[in-house]
Amino acid sequence: MLKTKSILKEKEKSDGIRISVMSRHTYSDGITPDIRIKENLYEEHLQKLAPEQKLIGAYYKRGLSWNEFEKKYLEQLQTKETSDKVKKLAKRSLEEDITILCIEDSPEKCHRRILAEECKRYEPSLMIKHN
Repeated sequence: MLKTKSILKEKEKSDGIRISVMSRHTYSDGITPDIRIKENLYEEHLQKLAPEQKLIGAYYKRGLSWNEFEKKYLEQLQTKETSDKVKKLAKRSLEEDITILCIEDSPEKCHRRILAEECKRYEPSLMIKHN
């Protein structure tokens, strides 16, 4: 099963392997370490599955719409290099419980939801649960 969750939510045994899919563990300035995010909150950090820095900046600082962000992030996920990593995550999620993490509280406007849906596209039998 593939789950999605905010990295700040309580760690639970049912999370399985917790994987941060954040580009960085900083405050919105991109420099200052976010002291709430400690290494014991996740087992792995897959930065290559995070949105590119320029895309994050366009959304948070330059007013890129959510629909345009989603479109551009999907394009990123579907490049040859990144799609191989998505496929690997999807296949792995069929074999063990994995929770992908980022800072957003809700999956509604969050890249982890898009990533989970892309995993399901490669592995249609994959169960997804958003927390």
